[in-house]
Amino acid sequence: MKGDIIFKNYTDSDYEALCNFLIALNENDDSHINWNWARLEWMIEHPEFDKSLKNSIGLWIADNKIVGAAIYDMYFGEGFCGVLPEHKDLYPAVVEYACKELKDDSGFGLAVCDENTDEAETVKSLGFAISDQDETIMEKILDDDFKTELPGGLKFFSPDPVDDAYDIQWLFWQGFDHGGDKAEFEREEEIVPRVRKHFNRDLGVAAVNEKGEMVACSLLWYMAGTDYAYVEPVCTIPAYRGKGVATAVIYEALSRAKKLGANRAYVISDMEFYEKLGFRKKHHYTFFWKNDNR
Repeated sequence: MKGDIIFKNYTDSDYEALCNFLIALNENDDSHINWNWARLEWMIEHPEFDKSLKNSIGLWIADNKIVGAAIYDMYFGEGFCGVLPEHKDLYPAVVEYACKELKDDSGFGLAVCDENTDEAETVKSLGFAISDQDETIMEKILDDDFKTELPGGLKFFSPDPVDDAYDIQWLFWQGFDHGGDKAEFEREEEIVPRVRKHFNRDLGVAAVNEKGEMVACSLLWYMAGTDYAYVEPVCTIPAYRGKGVATAVIYEALSRAKKLGANRAYVISDMEFYEKLGFRKKHHYTFFWKNDNR
């Protein structure tokens, strides 16, 4: 017998419950793994995430636990709608809420796993149309003995997101191709330490050169009680690309996660680079868009 459903808007006190909802959603069926607790934790402290909007996240509660959620992605206009399997009849209401409360001037879009035909039919019945945007999740089974040798002169380092905030952001600035002008970086970037509740520093692996500079990094997310790790993000500064550095830091992070209990890892990507590391395409997601402003 299902309990009564109560709607509420998100507050910071709901964070742990929202993580638990995303864990439960992916516990027996990983077709929603493109939205998992680790993606939420990475996003909610990302510099581009608009925290002023977070109380607009919609939560549906039954028996004192979250059974449905509508979450925006960084800004309004795109997001995620999900419900636990036993509350699948709630899905249309969650999507309708997102269309109304999480849209921008262009409407609202969400990704639906191609295998979830019932969800696809629901969003189409609500006026969504398929767009040319898509997303792929790749999976690697962690049954390897990882070889993590770095090129000469480099060593592994686990950066602290608070103490090493400047160095991490400078690495990401270079690694995501914003250039190598440190003066420009300091003008454009606000250095903000990122405190993420469940982040395990030991699973964030960087490569450091002889000067103590981080030249590559892979952050990995794993929570005890789950059986998977999530890769986000990975970057290497241009001068160190093509040398096997990214492979080494990813493998070192995966090796550490495996020792903690992870038996698989996911990454949102369809890059050949990850295929060479043993990742295989697991789920494909089609984006649906609805313009409610017409």
